[in-house]
Amino acid sequence: MIEIPLTRTDALAIWREFLPRVGRYAKDRNYVHEQHRNVSLLSTAIRHRLISEDQIIDETLNRYSFSTAEKWLQEICWRRYWKGWLERRPDVWTSWRNRVEQSTQIFSAEVLDRAAKVATGQSGVACMDALAHQLVEKGYLHNHARMWWASFWIHAEKLPWELGADFFYRHLLDADPASNTLSWRWVAGLQTFGKTYTVRLSNLEKYADDSLLQHTAGNQRIADGAFASQAQEETADLHCAERLHYPDTLTENNLRSGLWLHSEDLLPEVGPFSRWQGEAIAVQSCEIKGISGLRQKALAAVTADAVKRATEHFNLPVTRLDQHEAIQEILAWAKSNQLLEIIAFAPTIGAARDMLPSLTDALTKNNILLQFVRRRSDHDTYSYAQSGFFPYWKKMSQYLAQPTLL
Repeated sequence: MIEIPLTRTDALAIWREFLPRVGRYAKDRNYVHEQHRNVSLLSTAIRHRLISEDQIIDETLNRYSFSTAEKWLQEICWRRYWKGWLERRPDVWTSWRNRVEQSTQIFSAEVLDRAAKVATGQSGVACMDALAHQLVEKGYLHNHARMWWASFWIHAEKLPWELGADFFYRHLLDADPASNTLSWRWVAGLQTFGKTYTVRLSNLEKYADDSLLQHTAGNQRIADGAFASQAQEETADLHCAERLHYPDTLTENNLRSGLWLHSEDLLPEVGPFSRWQGEAIAVQSCEIKGISGLRQKALAAVTADAVKRATEHFNLPVTRLDQHEAIQEILAWAKSNQLLEIIAFAPTIGAARDMLPSLTDALTKNNILLQFVRRRSDHDTYSYAQSGFFPYWKKMSQYLAQPTLL
């Protein structure tokens, strides 16, 4: 049974258990086992910051040399790389969401019908159908399996990457706006234009265990991996926006303040807010509409854990806000607590960031200040994501040689 940690306590326990296996990660990570014993299963906890990348990196380097742990450290840093890259190109996120929402106008009924069948495990390629069922039932796929399935969707089924990315985003418990969107673009050949990822049966046979390989019907469709690329260059999406800068420390305004915690970062007791003293705290899930029931339950669990920890750490009342009426809920909470200022972690590109213009306008009309703070390590590491991953990693390698900034 897959155990995805949805509390900080559970995440820390799983991390402590996995740490001794980091030394074998580079060798074992690509093997897809039913119980996922070669990977940490911490992606959901990291995505919502139940545990921070900084803590994982710091404890890794306290135990292992950089060279031994480099592949593990790279995997921990990929998420930050994608976030930093997307912050400079927010139109990529906006374009993807618009195309999904307009899919009935953009794509033919035949394409939409086939997409629905493949997503419900009716493609006729049994091993890929088994992965589709696993995603829906568990909310998780090994990263290697995600690559196989995305490649199958795009290159074998010749379906739009946008619809496949939406299917993953609605079901994966660790779904991240940047990692999900850009990983699908990479498989399609859009992220590094002309370089696609092609699923091959020989690769599955090498890395998948018997629980997946027992499904053999239709395997001839992915046997040789000789698929024509479906990638189309999207230069309009690659416009680089000016990167937003946020302070890494809290400015004391001597105003009656409240802390708004959103599901992008649920670790206020570690970092710039740890010594904050205010009047009230609100915790809110910020996500697109239509995510799976399993993912909704996971969001409820991680936010409930944040409520518990924030109550204990700050000794203040903590309110859980409705995500579907996000702006109205925040405004009502602020008014009920007579707040003149709201502080929060600066959200990256995604659902929380999308609501900021309307939220800022609503708060400004009610004379309530909104102050964002970004963790210093996020600020630094996002700034390195200007082009490809390997130039980023060269800078990150130098950064990791310095004391970690929590």
